[in-house]
Amino acid sequence: MSARIFKGFTLAAMAIALAACSSVPLDESGSGTGSGGGGVGTDPSTGQVMDPFNPQSPLAQQRSVYFDFDSYVVPEQYRSLVEMHSGYLSRNSQQNIRVEGNADERGGAEYNLALGQRRSEAVARMMGLLGVNANQVEAVSFGKERPKALGNTEGDYAENRRADIVYQR
Repeated sequence: MSARIFKGFTLAAMAIALAACSSVPLDESGSGTGSGGGGVGTDPSTGQVMDPFNPQSPLAQQRSVYFDFDSYVVPEQYRSLVEMHSGYLSRNSQQNIRVEGNADERGGAEYNLALGQRRSEAVARMMGLLGVNANQVEAVSFGKERPKALGNTEGDYAENRRADIVYQR
């Protein structure tokens, strides 16, 4: 039990540390999108279209956070992806998402459902720390029931250990 509490405190400390050094801009006035508009705009730093329903947009192309085996800690390499989606959601308060947690086929169904839920909640918590309203985000788990890769190699397993960000119309 104490190991579980320690993991919880460690995760909370990491989330606080990530939020403390966040690069989310404080002034959104020049961002090109407003919270009352259609949600389509351009990223002022890159000039790219920021529309989760446009296949050319990074919001549509980069939607998965991948996890290490038996882990629900968001890896550092996916922080910028979560920040990008969080920035969009902060500027578009009418937009809702579902974060869908997944696991590879190893382990029992109940364990994988719980692990997938922890993964989706980890992404949702990080978004909350980056300014996204909790009412915009729903965290769910599919466990091992929705694999991207159907094989049984380590590469296939790695492809299935993820949380997908799904925008709601």
